[in-house]
Amino acid sequence: MEAIERARRVGETMFAVDIASKDTMGMELLECQPGRAVIRMTVRELHLNGHQICHGGFIFTLADSTFAFACNSYNRNAVAAGASIEFLKPTHLGDVLTCEGVEQVMSGRHGVYDMKVTNQRGEVVALFRGKSAQIPGTVFPE
Repeated sequence: MEAIERARRVGETMFAVDIASKDTMGMELLECQPGRAVIRMTVRELHLNGHQICHGGFIFTLADSTFAFACNSYNRNAVAAGASIEFLKPTHLGDVLTCEGVEQVMSGRHGVYDMKVTNQRGEVVALFRGKSAQIPGTVFPE
């Protein structure tokens, strides 16, 4: 199986059962390629905090979900070993957030991935960096 097809299948397989991203958060998986993923989410009322802006935890979750798809795209189970985020701009009700995650380095069982979250105007609202660790198993049998 070619790498691009493997990544696409990983994305489809994981997203089909990802209740947190798909059903709870309302995310949409746009792309899953080797070492890369793109996910979109519209800010809804349930995402708003006491300042009536999107709660940072939901932006983190968008980035973390994107990270998960990017680091599992090789069909080797991978989990987060650590992550950090920088919030740069507030997001509001109705904003459409898109997160693109890209692998920076893979070394042995560990990878480093950068996520960029933008709004519908192309403004960067958050930057997230995650470190992955591969664990035994695959997303789907090969």
